[in-house]
Amino acid sequence: MKREIKNLILRIFFIIIGSFIHAIAVNALFIPHKLLSGGVTGIAMMLEYLFRIPTSISIVALNIPIFLGGYRFIGKDFTYLSVLGVITSSLFLSLTRSWVIEVNDTIVAAIFGGLIMGIGSGIVIKNRASLGGTDIISITINKFFSFNIGGIGMAINAVILTIAAFLFNVEMAMLTIVAIFVANKAVDAIQEGFNHRKTVIIVSDKHEEIAEELLKKVKRGITFINGEGAYTGKEKKLIYMALTVMELSRTREIVRRIDPAAFLSIIDTREVEGKGFNAGKVLQ
Repeated sequence: MKREIKNLILRIFFIIIGSFIHAIAVNALFIPHKLLSGGVTGIAMMLEYLFRIPTSISIVALNIPIFLGGYRFIGKDFTYLSVLGVITSSLFLSLTRSWVIEVNDTIVAAIFGGLIMGIGSGIVIKNRASLGGTDIISITINKFFSFNIGGIGMAINAVILTIAAFLFNVEMAMLTIVAIFVANKAVDAIQEGFNHRKTVIIVSDKHEEIAEELLKKVKRGITFINGEGAYTGKEKKLIYMALTVMELSRTREIVRRIDPAAFLSIIDTREVEGKGFNAGKVLQ
């Protein structure tokens, strides 16, 4: 119980930090250059440019019906922590309203604004919450029509960008695309923890000799997978390993030295958790 409370407190802490970072990107880089974000934040920013309604107020007003409509389709923990994210985001947007990072080039503002925004959003998402908006809309639509959640988000952003191009100018819409792209990459990096690895599957008649040598020289865990050749009908043992990029060349060298005819399948792996890579601890 104590551990659950501790994890919840940590999640709340990081959601608040992520909301603060997100607010800095909006106020310090996006708004001074009349740039937009994606999702509900982008709509709120358009309302500020058009009617001078503070983004902090619009975000809360726009998210209220979204939360009410999507509450039954998303988990309670996710809902409560997302409400926290929206409220703290609105608060920080209000508190940092006068903050400006002096950047003369709008392209630079779009790139670094997207980076900072992505870091903030990524921290919130990693702690299983959101800053409201399109995440909840996408989940709700997915429940009814089974559309891809990522595709729904892209469609919503496409509509927002099209409206922005008509109301303001095409250049704003294009720079917003740059900002959203950078932000999405930053979110991915936060989620993956900069933990890119390689998965290697080795098929060889000398699997025992190769495995023994790899255990000695590479010192990574190995799993044997039973297989059968479709053409020959011969039973085979496949070697399955997760490696760092630096260990890949040494592994390839060992395999080729023992069995030049061995078959290697090298797969990009977004993240590996477990003994030898990281503690594998996930916030509960």
